[in-house]
Amino acid sequence: MSDHKTDNKPDKTAAGKAETTPPNTVTLTIDGREVTVPPNTNVLEAAQSIGIEISHFCYHPGLSIAACCRQCLVKVDKMPKLQPSCQLIASDGMVVHIADPDATLARQQMLEFTLLNHPVDCPICDKAGECTLQRFYFDHDNAPSRLDVAKVRKPKVVDLGPHIVLDAERCILCTRCIRVCDEVAGEHQLEMRYRSDREELGTAPGAVLDNPYSINTVDVCPVGALTAKDFRFTMRAWELMATPSVCNGCATGCNIEIHHKNERAWRLIPRHNPDVNQYWMCDEGRFTYRALRDNRLAGPVIDGLPASWDRALGVAADKLKAALDGDKSKLGVILSAQHSNEDNFVLSKLARDIWQLGKIYLGGKAPVPERADDKLRDADVNPNTAGVKAVARAAGYTLGDKSALERDLTGGTLSALLVLGNDIELSDEALTALAGLDALIVIASSEDRIARRTDVTLPCAMWAESHGTITNRQGRVQRMHAAFPPPGQAMPAWEIINRLGQACDVALGYTHPRTIFKELCGAVDAFKDAEWGKPVRPLQLRFAGSRG
Repeated sequence: MSDHKTDNKPDKTAAGKAETTPPNTVTLTIDGREVTVPPNTNVLEAAQSIGIEISHFCYHPGLSIAACCRQCLVKVDKMPKLQPSCQLIASDGMVVHIADPDATLARQQMLEFTLLNHPVDCPICDKAGECTLQRFYFDHDNAPSRLDVAKVRKPKVVDLGPHIVLDAERCILCTRCIRVCDEVAGEHQLEMRYRSDREELGTAPGAVLDNPYSINTVDVCPVGALTAKDFRFTMRAWELMATPSVCNGCATGCNIEIHHKNERAWRLIPRHNPDVNQYWMCDEGRFTYRALRDNRLAGPVIDGLPASWDRALGVAADKLKAALDGDKSKLGVILSAQHSNEDNFVLSKLARDIWQLGKIYLGGKAPVPERADDKLRDADVNPNTAGVKAVARAAGYTLGDKSALERDLTGGTLSALLVLGNDIELSDEALTALAGLDALIVIASSEDRIARRTDVTLPCAMWAESHGTITNRQGRVQRMHAAFPPPGQAMPAWEIINRLGQACDVALGYTHPRTIFKELCGAVDAFKDAEWGKPVRPLQLRFAGSRG
């Protein structure tokens, strides 16, 4: 008879795996409410997941835990002392008391301690209206100061670098900015010096705050200690409107908010997207808003003189018809990696499907290899190179590059050109050849070297002024929302192309960029899972809460 003793032994393989596999969730109790969260979630985040706010300063979801402000203290059963909730990892069966009298008193005392030497200069502080300290004071304390001696004075208007100014009196020593430099930029440029109530923020020995991500320190600063020179004393934060969009500074496509007022952008702020830019954006991308108001074209131009839309479209159509009636192989079209997928799709459809042209080129800025890093900055400073190429592939043609365009211009292969966008960097010889074309029609947002040489210039909206999508370097299709209308008589490029087609006796029939997007989704594989999304209304920051 066989021995069956081994049948009673546990299966070591199966049991071992079951014992070592970490649980998928953790359940704890916060103020009498059961909360289930993923493992390694801290108590502060667990409380946020059920709508309970614990006041905090040094904690930031995109940075390492410092637990140095001691503002988020909570009481936990079976733990003799109050615990910083940002550092305390939730575990099964943990019982947390946030509204406990001892924990509440401790947080109020820490808030009072933080405000002890803080200058109450909210009327002149740039952070007023979006200051975390200001908000937590009114929400969690709101008690008058008991200090009856002079406050500690520290340096003001300290120039830390090309973009940042420090007011050391306002600094609450949370170290967020130090961790941004160390962990996001990868450069140790800030640190604390001195001790006790004399401790203050400053640059590290021999360092200047000049890394490419330095303005992120302003975003994470919970008070007005760090301010950006570009925005400092220009506009009250609570007066601004916020519209979600995508940075057009390079191929990364960082998600941003456009902060604007009176049909003008005042600053760009990163918007959280865990798959693209986390909580950050580069300094260079923040300044792209300046182009929205520099050298803008507000009306159509014919041979350097202002004209009406009807006359400009009529002249442009006559010149294009003449080119099409002749040798249409000499008519070229330039798409733009600076424009949206919708703009490029409509122009490519007109050029390829209707006019059946073969000479179609890709326009845009030249790559800048030295700006590329392993973080957010890309060598391709065009936001939609991937999108234009996807549209071209779907249409079954190959886009000519800059060298092909210059060769065709200087070699006399082209006699007429329809151009989308401003950013076409040509040699002086190629620019001279432009003057010899029978027709040069440009759809542009601002005046540049090419726009000054045109027969007809049609003014178009820029990225912050029209709805559309762009495709980043990951192939991710992202939505842009119009924050305000374009200047003067300018209009979205897709609408100009639609009207130009009508003037050339071609009915494209587009009435909204959403219609173009739906057609894109059916025609281009890269768009099949993309979504247009819901309309977004600008949100005034006074109703948006603090960004700290």
